Amino acid sequence: MVMKASLQLRVGTQLTMTPQLQQAIALLQLSTLELRQEIQQALDANPMLEQEEEFSEQATTEQKEADWEENIPSELSVDSDWSDTYQDVGSASSVGSNAHDFERDTPSQSLQSHLIWQLAMTDFSPREQLIAETLIDAVDDNGYLLQPLNELRDGLRHQQLDGLNQRDIESVLLRLQQFEPTGVFARDLRECLMLQLATLPDDTPLLIPARRLVRQFLEALGRDDRRLLKRRLGLDDEQLDDVIQLIRSLDPRPGSTFGNAESGYVIPDLVVHHDEQGWHLTLNPDAMPRLRVQPDYASLIKRADKSQDNQFLKEHLQEARWLIKSLTSRNDTLLRVGREIIARQIGFLEHGEEAMKPLILADIAETVEMHESTISRVTTQKYVHTPRGVFELKYFFSSQVNGQDGDGHSSTAIRARIKKLIQDEPAKKPLSDSRLVTLLGNEDINVARRTVAKYREAMGIPSSSERRRLR
Repeated sequence: MVMKASLQLRVGTQLTMTPQLQQAIALLQLSTLELRQEIQQALDANPMLEQEEEFSEQATTEQKEADWEENIPSELSVDSDWSDTYQDVGSASSVGSNAHDFERDTPSQSLQSHLIWQLAMTDFSPREQLIAETLIDAVDDNGYLLQPLNELRDGLRHQQLDGLNQRDIESVLLRLQQFEPTGVFARDLRECLMLQLATLPDDTPLLIPARRLVRQFLEALGRDDRRLLKRRLGLDDEQLDDVIQLIRSLDPRPGSTFGNAESGYVIPDLVVHHDEQGWHLTLNPDAMPRLRVQPDYASLIKRADKSQDNQFLKEHLQEARWLIKSLTSRNDTLLRVGREIIARQIGFLEHGEEAMKPLILADIAETVEMHESTISRVTTQKYVHTPRGVFELKYFFSSQVNGQDGDGHSSTAIRARIKKLIQDEPAKKPLSDSRLVTLLGNEDINVARRTVAKYREAMGIPSSSERRRLR
């Protein structure tokens, strides 16, 4: 049998995780302060980027792109800034005549509290929720679940979970492993990396060999045994480099960013204001500097010049325009999500916490046609200034408690109602948790006594006996 070599030409299309897309995703999950730092680094490193002076008039420099090479993207003009794209971003006077205090000191958020918030936004049965809370308590600062499941199972059995087996725990664990940050609840490094690879598009280049490397040859990667990896994966040097680069782009400690967070001032990304037309949500014009391409340097680019200096300018021009476009995309996503949230919580703006509606991630994700994990990224460490104060977008989400008539009540509204009932209680006869259950039931808010106790304790309100003693 004779083997003959032949050449074949195949034409096809595929989606790739382009640098622009990776940059847009990275910027989306940054807080305003973190994004400011990222922008400052870009300004320091890229001569093609320029920051407009605060409160200056919009630049009127004419476009100078007509003769540029075809491989330079052309989505944005030379002097584009965010106000070109977002017509509702004006001066501070458009929000109101009185200056707002946009800065707010906020405590850092722990990984556990971030996971608990996502748990409240997910449809778990009471039994599954108890298992999930136990698993969340067992997660370490890096996001790993290092305690064996059989030990967790034995501990749960002591909490009178009859008939509990390890399969029940594994079922809940699989759902928790879909939470943000991606890779959390992994039991070792291999599982952590596999969870992150599983979130990438199926047509990501070299995704299959990357998964196989992590699953079977992670130890060989640690030894830098390239010869074995190339032979077992069937890759050449260039392909192996790309696979290793893809794996190194993953986060081996997904929970560490929460553990290292520090308290600090935040500047709201969004502003809610009211006028005769109703409620409006806009980008905060003071949240971060406006960027544009430096027009003088851009004018130096010559069409057919292949010199090193000209290539330098072209590369930095492309990077500058990618960053501007990524920032535009980030703010467009933030506005879409923020407007949908506010539209559903008008009652809170007008009447306070007791009018808060039930809202979960899936509700917003379905409306704006995004994945729930994207909504989680958009609402984490993103703040909105309202007439009632500055709130993280996550604040407007709460689980639902159904009444007898089928109407739902948000957990935030129930907590507010409990707080008000306790504030109005007779000084000499404080309301017990059982009495609070009855009063809430009269308002068609049906909750268990232990739920009332949990909400009361979360608000730092002592029990009825302690309140009587303190008075």
